[in-house]
Amino acid sequence: MKNILKYLAGTFYKPLLIKWLSKERSYSFNDIHLKIHPSVFHPGFFFSTKILLKQLSTLPLSGKKLLELGAGNGLISITAAKAGAIVTGTDINPVATAYLERNMQLNRVTLTVITSDLFKKIPPQLFDIIVINPPYYFKNPATFKDYAWNCGENGEYFEDLFKNLSNYIDQNTVILIILCEDCNRSVIQSIAKRFGFGFECIRTENNLIERNYIYQVHQQDEKNIIIQSQEQ
Repeated sequence: MKNILKYLAGTFYKPLLIKWLSKERSYSFNDIHLKIHPSVFHPGFFFSTKILLKQLSTLPLSGKKLLELGAGNGLISITAAKAGAIVTGTDINPVATAYLERNMQLNRVTLTVITSDLFKKIPPQLFDIIVINPPYYFKNPATFKDYAWNCGENGEYFEDLFKNLSNYIDQNTVILIILCEDCNRSVIQSIAKRFGFGFECIRTENNLIERNYIYQVHQQDEKNIIIQSQEQ
């Protein structure tokens, strides 16, 4: 049944969605209002952003330093800022960061906005919370828009992520990453393991088309296992 729904979505729904998203759109969620550029991930039509928001709502955010890697139009970063977090939102796409600044002003919050390929432009510092909604298809991105979906043929995004992550965390940092069932999670986890990180599945969410997993990432010298118990 799920395969049929995926086929129908890819055949009929996706072309209509692509056409609709070819123009700037407005989007509201709870008390947040966003302008969405066509080249930036739209949080209203994909499930991962709202699933991450659910998990984030379980954490104390007030006064916490939070980094969102790949912030896009800013729904997560702005939600966290409204909850009192000290937020840094980054994206490799300069259009995304321009719209993040625009949406920050629209929602009357303060963020640090940085255009950066992962950590390259982020000043050294420690964060309390890091939130990652990564690209996870093993293809090379050809445009800035592709960077929201494609992590490189060999997972170069994850190589850079886990190679540098330890410079921005301590033993108390909460690191959240979301992946879906269709991506190569075993390869992503093996890349993380090479740099001393393990994944603990802390939430699963099902919909008619796919299953998503939220993992908490740990340095393995502090939690030396990869837990899959909630993925069954």
